[in-house]
Amino acid sequence: MGLLGAIEAGGTKFVVAVADENFNIVARTAFPTLDGEKTLDQVIAFFDQYDNIDAVGIAAFGPIDIVPESKTYGYVLDTPKHGWSGYNFLGRMKAWRDIPYYWTTDVNGAGWAEFETGAAKDVHNMVYLTVGTGVGAGIVSGDRLVSGYGHPEAGHIFLQKHPEDTYAGHCPFHGDNCLEGLAAGPAIEERWGMSAKDIPDDHLAWRIEAYYLAQAALDYTMILRPEKIVFGGGVPHREILFPLVRESFAEQMSDYLDVPPLDDYIVPVANGDNAGILGCFYLAKTLL
Repeated sequence: MGLLGAIEAGGTKFVVAVADENFNIVARTAFPTLDGEKTLDQVIAFFDQYDNIDAVGIAAFGPIDIVPESKTYGYVLDTPKHGWSGYNFLGRMKAWRDIPYYWTTDVNGAGWAEFETGAAKDVHNMVYLTVGTGVGAGIVSGDRLVSGYGHPEAGHIFLQKHPEDTYAGHCPFHGDNCLEGLAAGPAIEERWGMSAKDIPDDHLAWRIEAYYLAQAALDYTMILRPEKIVFGGGVPHREILFPLVRESFAEQMSDYLDVPPLDDYIVPVANGDNAGILGCFYLAKTLL
């Protein structure tokens, strides 16, 4: 067997890597995200160094079209990111080298890594939620990534506002009604006038944030009944958050449903910042 390729396509930076069949990384690099053509020029220049790549996993920022029967399968859809709306990402890669590609979202890539070797490696059903610049979810049900007419947009579920929160919301589509508009990193910074990393542990900010993340976890629990909910991204790096989320989850659940012990149910990622690239490798290997 040859090498596996990985493209973690973020809105701010791209990470590309190659690994052997046992997922030992041979080479890895990163560069800022430019427009579609210029960025993929760099991706292809990296992979051109290797003649024996058997499959590539691509986990891309979205929204993207992941429905194989669609006319725009493999495209990046409408996005504020300059030079990406309507860009045929997958088509450009296939034109470079016609090998198998696993095409999915960035959160699906990271979520799959957590499912395979991370915090959810011992379950069959899980929700991976990343909370950073935006909010997105990768959902595994019955050992399979969930998709249908498109990929889940579970970062935009509607929420009830915290009674002490007067913030107008950050989401350009839903204002202060959705999870991303209320709980993403930019919403925290805009609401409180300082970066999340500068807000002290005893600040009201974290109780409000925990309320929203717990409410989201409650909604996913009601609909999907996962065995594990895994939080990743920059915001959950704050250690004070997990006890507050579990406490708020228990209050909002109000003993309605039985769930696993909360210390083992609402958990942080285990693969850290490597989750995205690892997920790409794991998904690429499923094609072989």
